[in-house]
Parts: sequence; C-alpha cells; structure tokens
Amino acid sequence: MTAHNNYPRRQFIKKTALIGGGAVAGFSITGKAGPVNDAIIGHGNFRYRVNKTWGNLDPAKTPVLDCHEMVNDSKGRLVMITDEVKNNIIIYDRSGKLLDTWGTRYPGGHGLTLSAEGEEDFLFITDCGYFLDKDNKWQSQSGSVFKTTIDGRLLFALGHPATIGVYKQDEPFKPTEVAVAPNGDFYVADGYGSDYIIQYDHSGRYIRHFGGHHNSNAEHNLNNAHGVAVDLRNPSSPKLICTSRNDNAFKFFTLDGRYLETVKLPGAYVCRPVLDGENIYAGVCWSNFRDTGKMDGGKSGFVTILDKNNKVVSNPGGTQPEYKKGELQPMFADGNIFYHGHDVCVDADKNVYICQWNAEKTYPVKLERV
Repeated sequence: MTAHNNYPRRQFIKKTALIGGGAVAGFSITGKAGPVNDAIIGHGNFRYRVNKTWGNLDPAKTPVLDCHEMVNDSKGRLVMITDEVKNNIIIYDRSGKLLDTWGTRYPGGHGLTLSAEGEEDFLFITDCGYFLDKDNKWQSQSGSVFKTTIDGRLLFALGHPATIGVYKQDEPFKPTEVAVAPNGDFYVADGYGSDYIIQYDHSGRYIRHFGGHHNSNAEHNLNNAHGVAVDLRNPSSPKLICTSRNDNAFKFFTLDGRYLETVKLPGAYVCRPVLDGENIYAGVCWSNFRDTGKMDGGKSGFVTILDKNNKVVSNPGGTQPEYKKGELQPMFADGNIFYHGHDVCVDADKNVYICQWNAEKTYPVKLERV
C-alpha cells in the first residue's frame, strides 16, 4: 500500500484495509468492483465499454498486490508494475495474455516510466519506500529510483538526495514517478516525501529541484506531487505537468522549473498525467463524496480526460464534467465502478487500461473505446 501525503496513514489503512481472503460485499479477492462487463461509461466522444476480465491471471502463479502503473513499449506490449515482489513487472499483450514477468527487488514498486532511446526501450522504476513486511504489516523506509533495461537489467539506482547534499537530513525521500524529456533529462516526483520535483541529466547527475512546500508564492508549491509528465503537445513550448493531488490540480512548469499555471480539477485526487495525442488522461484515486463533500478513503475513484485546452471532457466512472462561467464544478464518482484509479495506459486504438491501488488484489480493468 502506498502512502498519501497529509491524510493520516493509520486512518487510511484502517478505512481501506486490504482484504485477507474470502468475499467481502459481494466481491471475491480476485473480483472487480462495480457493474458487470459491457457497462458503457464516459461522456461525449470518450465513452467506453467496461471489460473486467481482461488481464485476469492465476493469483497463485502471478499475484498482484497493488497494480500501480502501466506503459506501452515499442512492441505494443503492456508493461505493468505491482508492489508484489514475486513478480514486480508483469507484461501483457493487448489481448490480456501474459507474456513475461520479472522483478523481486521492488517492495515499494510504484512508478513506471518508459524511456525510448533510439531503437531500445528502458524503464524508470520508482520504489516509494512503503512495503509489506513478513508479518503482513505496512512499513516505511526511504525510496529509490532505478533505471533498467526492458527485461530488468539494472543500469543505475538513485537514493536519497541528502547523500549528495540536495536535501536536508530531515527531509524524507519517497519518490512516486519519473518523466523523461526529449534531451534525456529526467524528473523525479518526490510525491510521498518532500514534494519536490528533482531534475537529473541522462546519466543521473543532479541539475536542480523545485516545488516543495516553502515557496514565497504558494502557487509554486506542490501538495502530494504524485505524478509528473513532459507535455510536448506544443513542440515549440514543452512543459512539465506536475500533479498536486491534495490540491486537486495539475500544475504546469517550464522544463527548468519555472511555474506557469494551475489547472484545477475540483473533487478529483488525480494521479499522474498521461499524454496521448492532444489529450491528458489521469486516474482519480478518490473523489469527495457528493452527500458529504468529504473524502474518507472509500471506493470513489474514476478516470478523467482533458482536451488540448486542458478542459475536462469526460469522466469515465465519474459524473459528467460541468463548467459554469468557465469554472469547472466539483466532480464525483458515479457508481461503484472502480476502487482507486491509480494510473491509466492508452493503446493505439484509444482503449484505456486502469491500474488500481488497494483494490483487493485485482488485475487491471480495460475500457474499450466505443
């Protein structure tokens, strides 16, 4: 289970404890929340048929704990990370067939980013530092960032920035995500630690860091910097999109860390931004509940999709986006379709795959574009 800034961890675990076995509320340990297959969800031109059997595997042979993130590699395979150390990396074909597994060294396996370099694919893996111990209890330690080949050979690892004098000794480092720029620089989001974005060059040499909590202009701060992505929709003006999840927002920066703007997503505790064409997709881990206006960690996730102007156009599993006088109104889960939308992956046919956190050890859900 991963941590979530500024939401008491013990309280969250109590409310959303992993199920140890058997059936709860009508769902088996390998079941899926919400309606049966073939339900149609979404809005406008972004509507999808729910497929909850895609990618289901034998948990005795290929178990998952949390399905954290997924990427497409250059061969069209779907590569997913889980914090289950029997098989941290699970590789599917687009039909949901298991192709390969590897990885036993990432107990806090959380972030997965593809780096295409020439004709070769590489992976950046973030271990956020939260792990399940031998007594089945959640523990915390400093996190790490790893660069590997697509088949798991380790190229280098980055530890706590305090070791090179970037962080103070009392600043925690629990990274959640990496984004790679066209020049090979990469950006580490310290989303469960000190909320900085740390920029390194291609070889892992420190360049700068920004964000955090201590800027004179609060707009420049990040509050649960859970995700980061490079936005190349305007090639002449590349940007960095940083999640500020507890602010229900994406914040845009230049590639050298200068703040540009905030896109507010009221009610949506968004995870990393995923760029596909002119659109931004994101998993929503929770939303506030409509009746109380509060978030208590229940099954309130969905997916949100933004257009080229950063306006929300569809919320599969959530309420229809509504703007009044140009201002987006609060968004909520609509039904009990997802547990906690932690990440999305978009394939060449614009189908969307949802990785879920704290979802009773279930496999990804496929949304088939209609």
